[in-house]
Parts: sequence; C-alpha cells; structure tokens
Amino acid sequence: MQEHKDFWDRNANRYDRFMRKDHKAYKQMYSLIYPVVRHKQVLELATGTGLIAKNIVNAAAHIEATDASAEMIAEAKRDNRSAKLHFSVQDMFRLPYADRSFDVVIVSNALHIVPEPERALAEIRRVLKDDGILIAPTFTHAENSFHGKVKAFFMKLAGFPLHSKWTNEEYLAFLRENGWTVQKNTGLKASFPLAYTECVKSEG
Repeated sequence: MQEHKDFWDRNANRYDRFMRKDHKAYKQMYSLIYPVVRHKQVLELATGTGLIAKNIVNAAAHIEATDASAEMIAEAKRDNRSAKLHFSVQDMFRLPYADRSFDVVIVSNALHIVPEPERALAEIRRVLKDDGILIAPTFTHAENSFHGKVKAFFMKLAGFPLHSKWTNEEYLAFLRENGWTVQKNTGLKASFPLAYTECVKSEG
C-alpha cells in the first residue's frame, strides 16, 4: 500500500486538473448522491482533494472525509469553508470509528485501485449502520474504449495503481459476493465507463 500512497502524494496538486475533464459525469453523480446524504452522518473514503465531499456537504448533517495520502488531505483542507466537513488522514482498512457510526459511506473510484478491495468492504460494513447505504461509484476499466485503453496504458506507465479491471456486471457480482445488495446501478459517461452504484447490507 505504501507505493500507492506515494503515488497519490506525488500527484495531489495535479488531481483536480485531471478530474476536470469528467466534470459533467461528476455533476450527474452529485445529483444522485445529494438526496441520499440529506441530513445524514456521512463517511467518505479515498476523498482525494475532497471534490465530492465539498459538492454535497450542504445536504449532509456532517461529513468525515478521509484519505490515506497526507498530501491529498492537505490540498482538500485548503479551501474547505464548511464547519460540517472534516478532513483527516485514515487507512480505509483500519478505520478509527466505532461500529455502525455512519448513515452513508461513500467510496468513489477507489475499490478498483486497492489490492484487497474485499477488506475495504468489510471495514465499511463494520462502520455503516445496519440500515445505511454504501455509495460506491467505480470506473469499469474492462469496458474501456480503444481510446480509454490507450489512456489507461499510459497511466499505468506513470505508476497509476490499477488492481481490478471489472465490467459493470463483474463489479456488481463482486459486491454481492461480499455481502451487499445492489439497489441502484447507473452508467455515467466519463473518461472511462463509470458505474454509479448504491448498496445496502445483505441480510444473513
């Protein structure tokens, strides 16, 4: 995991510029997230520079936005103007929060870049309330266009960590296999195919 953290530390000041090209997809995503987090206690993992958190915080009761990269969190804090939004450096595999602390957990475009995403899901399950919602939008790189595959190749050369190349259906199957019931799955058009997904804990 250290090499992944180092990659994001090195690229923290470029992250927002990289994400700007997907602003239309992200705007759609904010509109989908907004009603889910209204008046809720929210945890965001892999927040990066806080792009999502800052765009939805007005709806939420409070957001704890976390990332493993200290440089990303430093960037996020620079223009945080909301008392309802708190940024901190945390390891998504070992969170400091009590069991069933949050109404909503958001982990956006992160499960495909961590080496053991099932461990992250287990920790999310622990801190999410039993009637809570997991919002887990993820790029499905197996469905990349030719242009997308070329772009992904050069990102890999630059050190971008990519561990899971799912299709949308493979991603949904992965979530179900790890104890989640998918309630919403919407495809968004971005640099890479983006599967916006909402889940609840499976019973039993």
